[in-house]
Amino acid sequence: MTHGPRPLTGTLLVLLSSSLLAEPATNAVPPWQEPTDEAVRAGRHVYERQCLVCHGRWGDGRGELAPEMYPRPRRLTSGIFKYRSTPSGFLPTLGDLQRTIRNGIAGTSMPAFSSLSHREILSVTAYLQTLSSRWRRPIHHSTAVPLPDPPPWMEDHDARLPHEQNGARLFAQLCAPCHGYDASGTGAASLNLIDVWDQPSRPPDLREPVYRSGPTPNDLYRTLTTGLDGTPMASFAETTSEEERWDLVAWIRSLAASSRDPAIDFSEDRSPRPATDAVPEPPPPTTPDGTQRGHPSIPYKPTPTSSPTVPGPR
Repeated sequence: MTHGPRPLTGTLLVLLSSSLLAEPATNAVPPWQEPTDEAVRAGRHVYERQCLVCHGRWGDGRGELAPEMYPRPRRLTSGIFKYRSTPSGFLPTLGDLQRTIRNGIAGTSMPAFSSLSHREILSVTAYLQTLSSRWRRPIHHSTAVPLPDPPPWMEDHDARLPHEQNGARLFAQLCAPCHGYDASGTGAASLNLIDVWDQPSRPPDLREPVYRSGPTPNDLYRTLTTGLDGTPMASFAETTSEEERWDLVAWIRSLAASSRDPAIDFSEDRSPRPATDAVPEPPPPTTPDGTQRGHPSIPYKPTPTSSPTVPGPR
């Protein structure tokens, strides 16, 4: 007589269960918890008082003041965010959202809402999670990328100089096609860059002593590591080493220091600019499949003959 598979004994089941429980996945993402109705109601009240005029009633970026702004207010309904501590393509952490609300985004129309209480910031963060269905799908969530502390040489002028020089060489190779050799945001590809919302995405002038991602070296390093989702600024986590990204941070910060202190001068070997202004900037380096090195997902397009205009309300 043929018998089917014998059922597992109770002892074996207990042993298997104990083994699974004893070795949890170390990279597991905490499950998303849907905000409470009370938090959402309180957050909607804050949103309507503080955010609606720019981001719009439904969070679609079509507020009353939006047409006059550059960059345009974020379309919160898309669930795509630039400033995150998570890997490229994932939603930000709640801490990322709270940081952006509290500190604002320098150089844009997004102010710092430092006058809001901690409770109000928590509640409006809860409401923002109701504006896009991406928040409800676990596949879009991730833990923050581990970021190292700045190296000790970052605050030592003499020790920092060789890292700035290497950062200048890396900048000319990886960043100048969009940001320009002088980091003014006028690279050969800059006029033709657009974001996923079909808006012009002009690179910022990195010579200015303010950065949209935040004021610290850690903020710049985070941007180089995670990229800015929805824009041509891709993550450099796979194309550069940790040391190279810190060298880039050192070089970029040196540009801002120069703009704050006119007495600081940069020698030729530290500047990524061409020897003379008459030398045109070359097109961005491309791979055989036509994509830019350092920006693997962005095809290069010829520079148009006229500057783009910011489109009207969508």
